[in-house]
Amino acid sequence: MKKKVLILLLFCLFGSLIEAQTTGTLSVSVTTSSTGGKYAPKNIVAIWVEDNSGKFVKTLLAYANTRKAYLTNWFTATHAAGKDYNITDATSGATKSSHAVRSCTWNGTDYSGKLVADGDYKIRMELTDKNSTGNYSGFTFTKGPTAQKLAPANVSSFSSISLDWSGTITGFSQETVGSNAFLVYPNPGNGTYNVHAENFNSLEVFSLSGNSVFKSQTPAIDISSRPKGIYLVSIKTRQGTVFEKIIKN
Repeated sequence: MKKKVLILLLFCLFGSLIEAQTTGTLSVSVTTSSTGGKYAPKNIVAIWVEDNSGKFVKTLLAYANTRKAYLTNWFTATHAAGKDYNITDATSGATKSSHAVRSCTWNGTDYSGKLVADGDYKIRMELTDKNSTGNYSGFTFTKGPTAQKLAPANVSSFSSISLDWSGTITGFSQETVGSNAFLVYPNPGNGTYNVHAENFNSLEVFSLSGNSVFKSQTPAIDISSRPKGIYLVSIKTRQGTVFEKIIKN
């Protein structure tokens, strides 16, 4: 009973913790090709970031001018955010006269310059060489402290795709014991989480009612079979015990 009361008190204590955040750089590279439109090889192209729910985050590249209205998916994404054709900090220019390697980077911020939470994001690419929608694709990667180097399979108009993420933890939901910083990510998540903790020993996950729902001797959590909601993770290290609130979508 005392343990349940302690867990409930900790939920209140950590109710306003900061979401996990990592700074870093995502390097994007892709070779473009024609959609078969009447204006080929002239083309317009956009590359942007969306979050896991499909919400526009930031445009990374946009080579389009008077015909940009035909990048219909890019327009829809930016319009939904109230930022039609937003190109803040993006690599941008006019219509391209030929195809080549297109490269751009993302620093983990949204169009307002705010660092976004760690988790799954999607790189969207759209290209057309006609007065209508052309080819459109998306590729998922995880923003977090773990480096990722992805090479998605070729799709129509986009080949030799490279997504290379390198990040550094700078801000996260935290309570420290000495210098023992920790991070649980992605958070929010869908039930499986990774744990970054110095001198990790074990962990235990509790429900809002204070019941233990998961234990592990490894720095990984799997509560995918549990209901959606808020849980508290107790992480034991050599220096002591730290706590983290996690959300299961």
